[in-house]
Amino acid sequence: MDKILLMLQLQTQLNDATNGEAWVKGITKNGKVINWKRWIYMECAEMVDSFSWKHWKSINKEPDWDNLQIEVIDVWHFIISLAIENYSQNLKGGIEDLAINISQLDSFNTIDKETKVFDTQDNVISKVENIMLLSLSKEILNTEDLITEFFDLVVMSGLNLETLYRLYVGKNILNQFRQDNGYKDGSYIKVWDGEEDNVVMKRVWEENSDIKPDALYKELTKLYLALTKS
Repeated sequence: MDKILLMLQLQTQLNDATNGEAWVKGITKNGKVINWKRWIYMECAEMVDSFSWKHWKSINKEPDWDNLQIEVIDVWHFIISLAIENYSQNLKGGIEDLAINISQLDSFNTIDKETKVFDTQDNVISKVENIMLLSLSKEILNTEDLITEFFDLVVMSGLNLETLYRLYVGKNILNQFRQDNGYKDGSYIKVWDGEEDNVVMKRVWEENSDIKPDALYKELTKLYLALTKS
C-alpha cells in the first residue's frame, strides 16, 4: 500500500502545481476543462502503436516493449488522477482512503510479485482496448473496474508493483521537469539527440538503480542543458 499512497501523493502534487488545487472539480486554474477519460483512451491508442498491428506495414517488426511500458505509466497518471477526482467529487474520502481501496483489490495481489514476462501482442492489445471501452463508456465509470483492468495490463507488460512505482516516479519527475522548462508554452524540446526524453529518463533510471528523485531531476537538467547549448 505504501507505494500506491506515494504515487497518489506525487500525482496530487503534480496536478496541484500544473492545474491549480481545484483540479479535482474538473477545471484548471486557467478555466480549462479537464477530461481524464479522454487522456486515458488517447494514450491507449498510442500504446497500441507499440506493436506492428497494421496488416500492410512492417508486419514482422518486433513489439517495442520499452515504449509500451512508458505508455502504461502515462495511462497510470491519468487513471489515478481520475480516481482521485472521483473520490473527491463523490465525498468518498482522501487519497489515503483511495490507497487502501486499491490495495484491497484482488488484482493488486497480481502486481505485488516479481514478473518480467510479456504476454502476446494480441492479448495486450485486447486488454488495452478493454480499458479504452471503459473510458469511452457513457455509463458511470467504476474506477475499481478500470484499475483492475489496468493491473492486468501491468502484468501483461512485464511490469510489477516495484517497476510500476520506479517508472512512475521517473515519469513524474520528467513531467515536472517538462513543466519547468517550457512544456506549456511549446518551447520545450522533447527529442534529445534523436531520442524522446521518455527513453532518456528510463535509461538513466535503469542505469542508476539507487538514484533518488531529486538526483534524477538534476541529471535530466544536466543532459537538457547540454542539448540546448549545443
